[in-house]
Amino acid sequence: MLVLALDTSTPAISAGLVELVPGGEPLELGRCVRVDARAHAEQLAPAIQECLERAGVDMPAVRAVAVGVGPGPFTGLRVGLGTAAAISAALGVATYGVCSLDAIVPESGAGPYAAVTDARRKEVYWAPYTADGHRLADAAVTRPAVLPDQLAPFGVVRLVGAGAQLYADVLGLPVGPPSYPDVVRLAARTAERALRSAPTERLQPLYLRRPDVAEPGPRKSVLPRR
Repeated sequence: MLVLALDTSTPAISAGLVELVPGGEPLELGRCVRVDARAHAEQLAPAIQECLERAGVDMPAVRAVAVGVGPGPFTGLRVGLGTAAAISAALGVATYGVCSLDAIVPESGAGPYAAVTDARRKEVYWAPYTADGHRLADAAVTRPAVLPDQLAPFGVVRLVGAGAQLYADVLGLPVGPPSYPDVVRLAARTAERALRSAPTERLQPLYLRRPDVAEPGPRKSVLPRR
């Protein structure tokens, strides 16, 4: 089964075509990653096209879409989820959401780890994992200075993600790659659902906090009260 994997939860605009095989490892057929925190809307469609061209596959061959649902900034997530939903509707295939932090996995090493991404406003998104990648708690947002205390109950001994790299001097734990969600890992998280042709899912973004821009409230009257 060919799965198109997308993630726009970080400055990395990622697209990948992955083949899922029952009982086998996911096979990467093509990928395109463009890092630009301000160009998700402009860069995602070209990244998808480049990914498919590298794989030598046309869009109608895609049988499912996997997409990172965050946590991440409002605008970036909306681009990825909206694109995934549009492709799903156009092709008549299922779409499956994955916590983006689940796709930031260290290549090797022992002991529990945490995936940490930059949430801006001097905060980070994070989640703790066992050594084999099982998430131990829901994703959360916090200030880097208090994150070590929040990680302690989970026995975390190492960190991955761009947020950990950005605040490495504050977090006080070893930091390693990768920096951003990996599309092959993202697709692998959907394997059980995709291979049994589970129904498409309603994509629920993990914003974890209110967007930077809000609708204006009612205008205040400048007339004196009577």
